[in-house]
Amino acid sequence: MMSQIYQTTASVSGARTGTATLSDDDKSYNMVAPGAKQEGNNPEQFFAMGYAACFDGALGLVKKSADKSFDSRTEVTIELNKEGDSNFFLTGAIHVVASNGDITEDELLSLVEKTHTVCPYSKAVQGNIDMKLSASVE
Repeated sequence: MMSQIYQTTASVSGARTGTATLSDDDKSYNMVAPGAKQEGNNPEQFFAMGYAACFDGALGLVKKSADKSFDSRTEVTIELNKEGDSNFFLTGAIHVVASNGDITEDELLSLVEKTHTVCPYSKAVQGNIDMKLSASVE
């Protein structure tokens, strides 16, 4: 049985050059177009941050179930692409760096692949956004 853990609502006025707010936060966020030389953030940045945080959290559960202990840093790259005049789409990459543990790159990549099957963001983009996976050990 599904049980809801959390809910939030984002509201944006003015699209990529407007203002964003969250239902459970009193801050407002200036939105800017990708590459703009103005102060603010774009949707791709927020998506990458959220995905990285979610993936790193899911990795914590996966490594615990595999009885592995190491520090991790998850880097998510999101690319906004254009094909033709109006076909915009996202692609991306997830790179996990492990440190302070006893794990090989092959073992880490296996855990990253497993995490990609359980992370809520990965499930949401499956079949829609091509995400490349990689891993390294420091």
